Amino acid sequence: MSRLMWQRGLTVGCTIEIDHSPENLGAHVRLDGEPAIGAGDRVRVLGGTIEVVPGEHRVLRRHAVIERATALNRLLTRVTGHFEMGELYDVSFTPGRLA
Repeated sequence: MSRLMWQRGLTVGCTIEIDHSPENLGAHVRLDGEPAIGAGDRVRVLGGTIEVVPGEHRVLRRHAVIERATALNRLLTRVTGHFEMGELYDVSFTPGRLA
């Protein structure tokens, strides 16, 4: 089944930046050469688990595998994405003013 959805992967280097401070909590991955990532593509960062204690900021180098989506998977991703977009909307009609 995975052959129908993704093509063989391309391995690239990447930089992982993790920040676990009172001001920021997040992780970012930057792929070397900034390859284009399209609808349905998957990116897997290789290597073991990364643990960051509170207050720590870490920058690591790893490898990542980019698995390109097939035409079928790109189409399915775009179609389902339009339907799932509605989940992002939170609309309510409340009488009166909110405090």
